[in-house]
Amino acid sequence: MLPSDKINFEKIQFLVVDSNHHSLNLTTAVVAGFGAHNILKCTTVAEARDIVCGHPIDFLLISAQMADEDGYAFVRWLRRKAPEVNRFIPVIALSSHTRRSQVLAARDCGVQGVIAKPLVPKVLIERAFWVAHDDRRYIVCEGYVGPDRRLQNLGPPQGIEGRREEDMQAAAEASDIEAEHEAAKQIEAAR
Repeated sequence: MLPSDKINFEKIQFLVVDSNHHSLNLTTAVVAGFGAHNILKCTTVAEARDIVCGHPIDFLLISAQMADEDGYAFVRWLRRKAPEVNRFIPVIALSSHTRRSQVLAARDCGVQGVIAKPLVPKVLIERAFWVAHDDRRYIVCEGYVGPDRRLQNLGPPQGIEGRREEDMQAAAEASDIEAEHEAAKQIEAAR
């Protein structure tokens, strides 16, 4: 990371949720090692709901595989029913299983990132930095609440009309880029 790419963890309120005590303590120690002083931790989804309903949280780290309830179900609850102050906080899921289907399930419940266990501090700090600087808009609709699942805005698929104002702009820009590439190919072929 560059010197300007720093995050001050001192005043961030973390919530770490993991039913495995060893993993919970390890994750908490890593976050504290980054300079965090305000870390709430719990071992059940029920405790996490109580904390979220009673405290403003800035950043959530949750195990995907919890003993009492799926961590992804908690994130879906967080995005839809939690108090407004906590509904759109950054969420990173920690998972022992990072198959494509698991990563897609995490994305589809509103998680910004997934980190494979065992936790590697370097990966956590890099992902925390990425999430902190993530400027994707939040989508609120019947089937999904969470950050826009598109990591880059290329507009709607070709031949499909966009629904958002920026879709049309992105589609026009993509069309301009495509036209420039085609012109460059024609110039190259003419040589």
